Amino acid sequence: MNKVNIQKLSIAGILCAVAVVGSLLAVPVLGSKCAPVQHMVNILCAVLLGPGYGLGVAFSASLIRNLLGLGSLMAFPGSMFGALLCGLMYRKTKKLFPTLAAEVFGTAILGGLSAYPLAVLFLGQAVAGLVFYAYIIPFLISTAAGAFLSGVLVYSLQKSGVLADIQFRLNASYLQQERQLNYDEGNA
Repeated sequence: MNKVNIQKLSIAGILCAVAVVGSLLAVPVLGSKCAPVQHMVNILCAVLLGPGYGLGVAFSASLIRNLLGLGSLMAFPGSMFGALLCGLMYRKTKKLFPTLAAEVFGTAILGGLSAYPLAVLFLGQAVAGLVFYAYIIPFLISTAAGAFLSGVLVYSLQKSGVLADIQFRLNASYLQQERQLNYDEGNA
């Protein structure tokens, strides 16, 4: 494995652990466990690692939370849609506010709506009618709180220059490895 992959995997592992431990701060709202730390982690993954790593961290954290009994099945759509959308938005715009909005939309609307088929499949039809309406609001509360927390954190990191330094280090390592790979292939 090359250095940049190890660095990115290490950061992803730490962020996954933060999401799992942060789920202890979950607040139950209408049958859902609102875990704002997961949404903060989604945005940090988007800004530092990109959409692929963000999606992987969201899935891994949701799986671990469910295996430990700290989350519900709704953690999967609730975190994964937001992680993917905010990662894609940050990749496209490199701006914080649209990234935060993408996390909120992906989690609250897309995640909330996709909770319906999961509720039908795993929780039974009687609960499913309630879930169609009941998960959008709790997901919105959770993701808005997480987006606010991460917005403050990322904005502070931007203003101090630390964010640009971390991003440069991760990308500079990647660019150096690409150049070396191209050089090696040209001389082979």
